[in-house]
Amino acid sequence: MVNISECPVCSNNLFQPFLTCKDFSITGQNFELIQCAKCHFILTSPQPAVNDLGQYYNSTNYISHSDTSKGLINKMYRFIRNFTLKQKIKLIHKYFKQGTLLDIGSGAGYFLNETKKYKFDSIGIEPDSTTREKSIQQFDLKVYDETYIPGINLNSFDIITMWHVLEHVPNLNERLDQLKNLLKPNGILIIALPNCDSFDAQYYKNYWAGFDVPRHLWHFNPSTMESLASKYNFKLDAILPMYFDAFYVSLLSEKYKNSLLYFLKGLTIGFISNITALISGTSRYSSQIYIFKNANKT
Repeated sequence: MVNISECPVCSNNLFQPFLTCKDFSITGQNFELIQCAKCHFILTSPQPAVNDLGQYYNSTNYISHSDTSKGLINKMYRFIRNFTLKQKIKLIHKYFKQGTLLDIGSGAGYFLNETKKYKFDSIGIEPDSTTREKSIQQFDLKVYDETYIPGINLNSFDIITMWHVLEHVPNLNERLDQLKNLLKPNGILIIALPNCDSFDAQYYKNYWAGFDVPRHLWHFNPSTMESLASKYNFKLDAILPMYFDAFYVSLLSEKYKNSLLYFLKGLTIGFISNITALISGTSRYSSQIYIFKNANKT
């Protein structure tokens, strides 16, 4: 296990305890969340060493890798995924109708395959070898291990996407630096993340599925995400809600609590979370899409 001694957002080295969370989906182990005393960024610490992270994904319970349709929540996940694929393409088309695209953490390959249908020249990065090979065989995609990234030419991509991936990346600042170098000067960076300032996060606390320890190493809100991106001269263009995530995360959180009426309770909290964010007029949705422009690149 690795203790984090410096905040990756503001470089402060003073932290305070925040929450103890359980790995409900795989190991049942407890993990500590700490909060930066300066910028209030929340992180998992100690974290598994890089070489040990794989064991926390090696389960059919980890849905983006297993692609299973067993169980009500997994069926809902697949339904939502199929619906949101078209929405993601619509979002990309606001900036580019065609071009080069890099999807980091491409998982089962559904989004990457969708971009191919719309004539994007797309490649994916997926660290899990089994998931990577399955996506290549199923969709005939260009998908590589993370070791491929340093060999990519600078200024290669119009768009880089990370759909619920950045929170998993061990070397956070190194990855942001890579993204900066790989994007073209007018490129767009799209990052989807859970929001630990959402109503459902505050309601469920240590049961909140969005913490997903220890796979989620970092726990962002809009302020900390924008602060981190600004270090690399990424300019925030928009924050968009991911409405379905509130329902999915709340259902999973209720299941973690062993609620008898978990389906009804989860849908109710998901609805309240979305309404709360809508009424407040702030970026407090359960999950959000951050769109950054590659500004001031030399």
